[in-house]
Amino acid sequence: MAAHAHVSVRTFTRRFRAEVGMSPGQWLVLRRVDLARHLLETTDRPVDLVADRAGFGTGVSLRTHLHAALGTTPQAYRRTFRPASVTA
Repeated sequence: MAAHAHVSVRTFTRRFRAEVGMSPGQWLVLRRVDLARHLLETTDRPVDLVADRAGFGTGVSLRTHLHAALGTTPQAYRRTFRPASVTA
């Protein structure tokens, strides 16, 4: 991202944190968690496929980040927040 913005990593990180209130890495993980939540709510995809699609790579990584962000597992999240009528 810093190279795309034509600034040093340090400058990019400092400016990003000033504007957004968190580091670029933290922001990216939260966006990935948001996408994983959406996929868990709207699809029947296995956790490993949700993890891959959301950018986590593995189910273990998704489980770790989802638990850190929400205090729950992907399966528990799906059971709690998925509408009963969803079948995809």
